[in-house]
Amino acid sequence: MDLIPIDDPADPRLADYRDLTDVALRRALEPAGGLYIAESAKVIGRALAAGHRPRSLMVQEKWIADAAALLAAHPDVPVYVVSATVAESTAGYAVHRGALAAMHRPELPSLEETVADARRVVILEDIVDHTNVGAMFRGAAGLGADAVLIGPRCADPLYRRSVRVSMGTVFQVPWTRLPDWPAAGELLHAAGLHLAALALTPDAVPLDAFASDPPRRLALMLGAEGDGLSPRALEAADTIVTIPMSGGVDSLNVAAASAVALWALRPLDRVGRGY
Repeated sequence: MDLIPIDDPADPRLADYRDLTDVALRRALEPAGGLYIAESAKVIGRALAAGHRPRSLMVQEKWIADAAALLAAHPDVPVYVVSATVAESTAGYAVHRGALAAMHRPELPSLEETVADARRVVILEDIVDHTNVGAMFRGAAGLGADAVLIGPRCADPLYRRSVRVSMGTVFQVPWTRLPDWPAAGELLHAAGLHLAALALTPDAVPLDAFASDPPRRLALMLGAEGDGLSPRALEAADTIVTIPMSGGVDSLNVAAASAVALWALRPLDRVGRGY
């Protein structure tokens, strides 16, 4: 490995990792620079397994062996070896998981390619909380969704918190960005998907009734906490579905709602596949 000891958090070679808690800086750095940050050996390993290219690693000395295993196929990638103090000063938080990797962002596939053979798709509209986005990707991976589609204003799945909460499943589930409505609805219908919107409306169909005979190819639409799906998204939907609640509670957190709905709507021929 190309091991490079660094003892100054202001070193320009650590610029990719600096001030990770500054949301404005992260948004400027990641999309414009074509990078995202992966944290922990498990997450970095999943990113590499998905074919993503590393630009560099920043590790503490006790994690060098893990870095060596991760970068066996990338011996020329620089590995910046730092103390815990330098790591925290650089990243802006205590790096408990030992390693951070600056990764090149892959080019997103087309919508048509992403959903070509999909039977269950999750659509995230305007969900700006990175924790919810990560949790929804983890649920999608664990409950058999074939793809995730995110709207133009949805939070970035490759933001560090989203990646961490997803446990790296953002690299496992195919995903891409949608255009805005109504163009998105036209493309999804042209791809042969039935659009089911999760929403609280008087004419909504209870989830259990809808799940008794679901469409073969289905896209489940979920909106932001509080506001829910936009009127234009609801106009594009073929069916509006609700999860019946009790105890005076009208709805679940969006990540929990997506998990409940995905489990209820899983294709029956996948029941024996480890859900």
